[in-house]
Amino acid sequence: MINQHSENLLNSQQENAPDEGYIFNWFDWFCLWYPPGWLILFNRHWQHYHTDQDGWSWLEYGLFLIPGGFYLALLSRWLRLGFRSPQKKVGEFDPKYQQAFRKELLGPIVKYYFRGELQQVENLPPTGPLIVAMNHAGMCFPWDFLTLGYLLSEAKGWIVQPIANPVLFEHPWVIWWLPPQWSQVLGGVRAKLDDFEGALAQGKILLYAPEGIRGPFKGWRRRYQLEKFDVSFVQLSDRYHIPILPVVCIGSEFLHPWAINFTKLQRLVKLPFLPLSPLIFALLLFPSMGIWTMKTRLRYFISPLQPAGLDTHLKKGRTAAYQQAQKLREKLQLQINQFIGKS
Repeated sequence: MINQHSENLLNSQQENAPDEGYIFNWFDWFCLWYPPGWLILFNRHWQHYHTDQDGWSWLEYGLFLIPGGFYLALLSRWLRLGFRSPQKKVGEFDPKYQQAFRKELLGPIVKYYFRGELQQVENLPPTGPLIVAMNHAGMCFPWDFLTLGYLLSEAKGWIVQPIANPVLFEHPWVIWWLPPQWSQVLGGVRAKLDDFEGALAQGKILLYAPEGIRGPFKGWRRRYQLEKFDVSFVQLSDRYHIPILPVVCIGSEFLHPWAINFTKLQRLVKLPFLPLSPLIFALLLFPSMGIWTMKTRLRYFISPLQPAGLDTHLKKGRTAAYQQAQKLREKLQLQINQFIGKS
C-alpha cells in the first residue's frame, strides 16, 4: 500500500517518459557482468527517459570498456561540451521515474547479482510514514540502500526515499559519472538535519543509516561492528510521532571486501571515504567501476516496529535520545552477531 502523500505525488507528476518502457537487453546483461559497464547501465536508463545533451555518448560508452579508455571518454566529453563540466541542474523527486528505475534496472541487478531477500516480513507495518533504520557498510556505492528500497517497494508498494550523503548530489566526480540531478530525481534526501526534518514533516518513508558515515568508514577490519548511532533520528521520531523500523543487513560488508580508508587522500579529494584495497588497481584502469561492487548476497532481517516516543521517564532531551539510540544499537548488534553465527 502506498501512503497518501506518495499517491498525491504520483498523480501530480507530469508525463515525461517515452511510451515504451526501458527493455533490459543483451547489452545491459553484458554490462551487468562486465564491471566497467555498470556506469553505462545507469546513464543509458536515464537517457531513455530524459533528454540529456550533456550526457555520455555511445562512443564514450565504448571507451569505458577498455583499460584506460575512461580517461579518453572524459576528454572527449569535455571537448564536446565546450571545455566545461556538465550543467548542474536542480532536480525534483519523480516517483514515476523511481518506479521505472527500480522495476527495469534495479530488478535484474537485485535478483541476479545481489540475490536480495527480505526475511521476517511479518514485522512490516501496513503503511508509513516510517524511519527505516539500517546498518550501512561496504565502503562503496550505497547498494545496500538501493536494494532494500527495491525490496520494500516490491513487498509493500511503498515509495521509499534514502537519506544520502551530500557528496552523492554535488561532488565533481559524481556529476561526471552520473546525471547531475540523478540522486534528487530518484528521491535522495540530503543527510542534513533541515532536509531530514522536512522530509519527515511530509510523512515520507525514509531509509536512514544511524551510524552515519562512520558505518562504511570503519572498513573491512571492523566489519559487522556497529559504530555509535546518531541521535537525530530518535529526536525526530519523537517530535513527529513517526515510528522506527529497525533492519539488519547481512552481506553488505562484502560489497567491497579487504578495504581500509585512505584517510589523507580522502580528505584531499573531499570524499566521505576513499577505500584502499586490491580492487583499487582495477579502478585506476577502469574509473567507470566507481559504482560497481563485488557480487554478494544481501539479506535483510526486519525487526519489530519501534513506536515513536522516548521510552524513558527522564526529562526528554538529547541525553534521553542518546540513550535510546545506543540501546537500539546494542539490540541490532546482538541480532547481527546471532545472524552471523547461523551463517
